[in-house]
Amino acid sequence: MSVSIAAIVDALGGQCLGDSAIEIDAIKSLKDAGERDISFISHERYKAQLETTRAGCLIVGDALADQAKVRGACIVTPDPYLYYAKLSQWWRRQYGSQVQCGVHPSAYVAATAQVANDAWVGPFAVIEEGAVVKRGAQVGAHAHVGIAAQVGANTVLHPRVTIADGCCVGDRCVVHSGAVIGADGFGFAPHEGEWIKIEQLGNVRIGDDCEIGANTCIDRGALGDTVLGQGVKLDNLIQIGHNVKIGDHTAMAGCAGVAGSATIGAHCTVGGGAVVLGHLSLADHVHISASSVVMRSIHKAGHYSGVFPLDDNSQWEKNAATLKHLHQLRERLRALEKQK
Repeated sequence: MSVSIAAIVDALGGQCLGDSAIEIDAIKSLKDAGERDISFISHERYKAQLETTRAGCLIVGDALADQAKVRGACIVTPDPYLYYAKLSQWWRRQYGSQVQCGVHPSAYVAATAQVANDAWVGPFAVIEEGAVVKRGAQVGAHAHVGIAAQVGANTVLHPRVTIADGCCVGDRCVVHSGAVIGADGFGFAPHEGEWIKIEQLGNVRIGDDCEIGANTCIDRGALGDTVLGQGVKLDNLIQIGHNVKIGDHTAMAGCAGVAGSATIGAHCTVGGGAVVLGHLSLADHVHISASSVVMRSIHKAGHYSGVFPLDDNSQWEKNAATLKHLHQLRERLRALEKQK
């Protein structure tokens, strides 16, 4: 499977400098690329790799165009990383696995379920009563779409995904293996030393163009719904608690956690392993560093960090011990200031 540089430019745009007839077999990193591969340089700080990469074609920005064309063929574009993203999608459409349609003989589709003619329901998948699988959707092997749940048009559920009863996934979404959409939220009432379950009566609603990583869990609401807006991207192993609201085009990295009833604005980012406590609100365009713990609402856009600096263990213990006395030191300082 190969394609000429000219064909890539015809499909995606950009300016080709050099021999556009060169055939490309694969997209690879600068380090691994060979004469029949294409790669990209997203920033000028990587320009030293122009001299060492063996890539047959490079995707570069205007600032590196002259340097790149000296070594060989290149595609010049204002945003090389965006061009690479679009190229990867185009490549998958051209050379990826073919989209299937129909229902595998081993799958179960309830009599009242609606499955579009051009959708695919894979081996041992289950589509329950009243569920809707819209046009072009792909339901992978052993996936489960619950009672009255909905899977949007051209959405892909990879194997072993669970969409629980009443939950809705929008159009053109991707849900990776092991994800669970609509498990019960963590709601229990304490009573005489025991925990009494609070039934979770809401659902999960996921907008269009979202991507949910492997083994990520999104809990259904206790009363209202848990809601993800348009274009939300969640990495693997993320926990979203009940009644959480996430705004359009927010992205979260692996192992992040959002506790119940938190509201996160649009165009936010949450770094890997970061935690947002329950009932808090984050404004639009808030960016949380990895491993931070958000313990208060944030009402102003910006980049926030809450990580105790990594240090030698013995030094860290000394600093941690000092922190315990900060309140006393503050009061003593105030007292001294009053004496002046």
